[in-house]
Amino acid sequence: VQLQASGGGLVQTGESLRLSCAASGSVSSINAMTWYRQAPGQERELVARISTGDSTNYADSVKGRFTISRDNAKKTVYLQMNNLKTEDTAVYSCEGWIFDGVNTVLRRGQGTLVTVSS
Repeated sequence: VQLQASGGGLVQTGESLRLSCAASGSVSSINAMTWYRQAPGQERELVARISTGDSTNYADSVKGRFTISRDNAKKTVYLQMNNLKTEDTAVYSCEGWIFDGVNTVLRRGQGTLVTVSS
């Protein structure tokens, strides 16, 4: 079971990006999923989380600009990022609980780089 984040890139301030985090392998379902980010020289921080029941919570710095959502059929979680700011520049990664049909396991995917230029 693996998670793969994608969708990063270089954008200008005010623009948007949508990140995807897809689970692959022996995946029956995805449960609680979290997006994190880590900027150079900084600690990893939680950006957004979505529960199995679709409850969401966000870092204060992204509230009103970012939206986390999920497509259970595609076993994918998304992070829609609008009105991007230079301070959003970071490597974004996803982490989540995956049910493989027998066990629920925690997986962390490789990151995808988001660079926001002014």
